[in-house]
Amino acid sequence: MSQSTASDHRSALLAGYLGWTLDAFDFFLVVSCLTAIGREFHKNDAEMALTLFVTLAFRPMGAFLFGLLADRYGRRLPLMLDLVFYSVVEVASGLAPNYTTFLILRALFGIGMGGEWGVGASLAMEKVPVRLRGLLSGFLQQGYAMGFLLASLCNYFLFARLGWRPLFFLGGLPALLAFFVRYGVKESEVWQKTRHESWGHLGRAIVSHWRLFLYLVALMTAMNFAAHGTQDMYPTFLERQWGFGVGQRNLLSAFTMVGAILGGTLCGSISDRVGRRKTMIVALSLAVLVVPLWAFAPTVPLLVIGGFCMQFLVQGAWGVIPAHLAELSPDSVRGFLPGFGYQCGVFLSSYVSWFEAVLARRSSYAVAMASTAAVVFVMAAVANALGPERHGVRFGE
Repeated sequence: MSQSTASDHRSALLAGYLGWTLDAFDFFLVVSCLTAIGREFHKNDAEMALTLFVTLAFRPMGAFLFGLLADRYGRRLPLMLDLVFYSVVEVASGLAPNYTTFLILRALFGIGMGGEWGVGASLAMEKVPVRLRGLLSGFLQQGYAMGFLLASLCNYFLFARLGWRPLFFLGGLPALLAFFVRYGVKESEVWQKTRHESWGHLGRAIVSHWRLFLYLVALMTAMNFAAHGTQDMYPTFLERQWGFGVGQRNLLSAFTMVGAILGGTLCGSISDRVGRRKTMIVALSLAVLVVPLWAFAPTVPLLVIGGFCMQFLVQGAWGVIPAHLAELSPDSVRGFLPGFGYQCGVFLSSYVSWFEAVLARRSSYAVAMASTAAVVFVMAAVANALGPERHGVRFGE
């Protein structure tokens, strides 16, 4: 396979990064405004956590639809369609007149959110240089953390002045990114060389890799337990457990995402040298040791340190995922298999925020989140240890 030019792979990486950033920004606006939206709709934390659940639960549908399109018609067109779709739904969420409408819109947003990662990641990973794949994988994946950081900052600076609804209108920005993809990003050379002649061809290729698919689902279920179990209810934990106001909890949430960005990029780079699985196992094992400080810190400064370290390690492990899943997946189904496996894992772990909210009513948020985190970190480390690795494989050859 001929190597893509530097400007070509930078454009593809930027498109994938910004798409994932804006996707996560839209999702974490709900996380950041959860209790405020609940007050307006007269719903408790567990009922509002259900809106997070349906978003996560519908993500596999988006990965299935847009992933199939990506392997049949190329990466660019499905990515553009997806960006416009979830932008429209996000703006509509800010206009929802009641809880039921809001819940339906969050389900539709889940379809768009599920479609973006697989298509954007496959396009980027197929273009970047092999020697930098782990580093750039970490950069790409931390678009998710950047989205959380931006949502927290928007909530901090704008919520008191505008309320939660206008924040969702910012969710229309990804539609503009579709123009960049259209005019600034070239199609994947790997897809052009391995494209399927028919839907039947594609279907048979997917089915032939069913064992790999089941492993990816198991791995991503554990990894999503780790991510969503430490992120989605964290602002609510800060409010209920520590009595933090909107400004305090959003600033701390934003600061933890700085740790996530640094951890994801650093661990991605390390994985280029020591391997994908080893890097993730070490990061997840260290995260277990941080749980007591993260959940039961006796002072605010230690709480800040715990939050930073936790996301540094959790997202450190996650920074390896785009490269690892792309390398495990055959060329001809890379648009579909990583994204659909990832999002099926999201579905199977999607009740974690609801579970933590329910468990917290019987104990406390600290106990609920600490016990959940410790268990899922071990699960994710074991899933990585038992799986395959194709570190540094060259695509299209």
